[in-house]
Amino acid sequence: MVALENFGWVLVMIGVMIMIHELGHYWAARYFDVKIETFSFGFGPRLFGFRRGETDFRFSAILFGGYVKMAGEQPGEESTDPRSFLAKPRWQRLIIAFAGPWMNILLAVAILTGLYMHQFPKLPEASVPGVVGLVLPDSAAAKAGIQEGDRIVAIDGKRNPTWEDITLKEISSASLPIQVSVIRSGSEITLTVTPELDDRNGIGKAGWAEQADIQVGGVMAGLDAEKKGLRRGDILVSVNGHPIRSTYRLRELIKASEGRPVELVYSREGAENSIEVTPRLHEVEGQKSWMIGVNLEPRITFVQLGFGDAIVESVRANVRGATLIFQLLKGIVEQRMSAKTLEGPIRIAQLSGDAAREGLPTFLALMAMISLNLAIFNLLPIPVLDGGTIVVLLLEMTIGRDLSLRFKERVIQLGFVFLMMVVVFVIYNDISKIMPPG
Repeated sequence: MVALENFGWVLVMIGVMIMIHELGHYWAARYFDVKIETFSFGFGPRLFGFRRGETDFRFSAILFGGYVKMAGEQPGEESTDPRSFLAKPRWQRLIIAFAGPWMNILLAVAILTGLYMHQFPKLPEASVPGVVGLVLPDSAAAKAGIQEGDRIVAIDGKRNPTWEDITLKEISSASLPIQVSVIRSGSEITLTVTPELDDRNGIGKAGWAEQADIQVGGVMAGLDAEKKGLRRGDILVSVNGHPIRSTYRLRELIKASEGRPVELVYSREGAENSIEVTPRLHEVEGQKSWMIGVNLEPRITFVQLGFGDAIVESVRANVRGATLIFQLLKGIVEQRMSAKTLEGPIRIAQLSGDAAREGLPTFLALMAMISLNLAIFNLLPIPVLDGGTIVVLLLEMTIGRDLSLRFKERVIQLGFVFLMMVVVFVIYNDISKIMPPG
């Protein structure tokens, strides 16, 4: 049932992005008076549709994907029609090819702009950015000398980074040393951290986490947290005198109690309260662990931005996202990082379903991220993708003549084979990620 639900939500998400992408090609082609034979949602045999003018608008059997078919578009399609794609000047064809990815970029910016006008995540006023709240034992951060409570004031030359900046640098720098400057006891210290490769996810991992107020997102019925009156929104301060700066630290302290009562200090509406709670062995997804019965979440406040500020923040978020994608691709090419970072249709369906169940804002945020990924993927210089078409056109504009038909056909064939290999890999990758470790 969940799988069918996930499939339905991914069709909605992919459908919107494909329609926007292909509309970019369609509108640009119409603007330059190119004859459009087919506008298809999906590939393969035609299922149903309608004809408007000279264009067949259709739904095809394989719903993942879509295309706009223009007259004389493919090498070898001889056409004397002055409205065919190949009859148009190269600069016009270049704009038509770029219009699809450009529309996906605009979609990502538009979605985040709308979301930020509704709710923009912001740290609480009292929070200090870049403070380390957790360092895992034997991690890259621990080996470099990073300590809990350190405030990161520079990372690879970027001053006063947010934790998002720190995380982006961490996950894209597997096996690469990064210079980290921290403030400790009033003095600035520079350390070298080399994130390790996370074998399961294929990204860099330093083994640190941000210091953040941890609040109760909900309480579990029948466990001691509910009995002692903890409520959603309560901020956890300490356990047995140990400050709570991360969810990991709370779990470790509760586990170490082995069922003995612990003193829990929490804050509610600015006033601190102390209670004694007794952990209990509780089974979740087949595994038993000591729990007091709270679901945890970082404390984040949300504000509504005006239209101008929302656009600025949306563009910044998409630039950061695009930068991360290129850094990950660079890491894969340099063999520092694993191609396991790539997500395929199965994982996208799973993520779509999970996001939809969390609510519309989460679903739209995921759509914006995937739309940006789709734009960048389509701009890669791979034949049969828009990026491949753009590269060929730029090359022909540089040399002042068309490349040979035989060369173009061979390149497209190689590009298609490569793309099919990528599809097989990402599907295998998706299956390996949802299977239990080992």
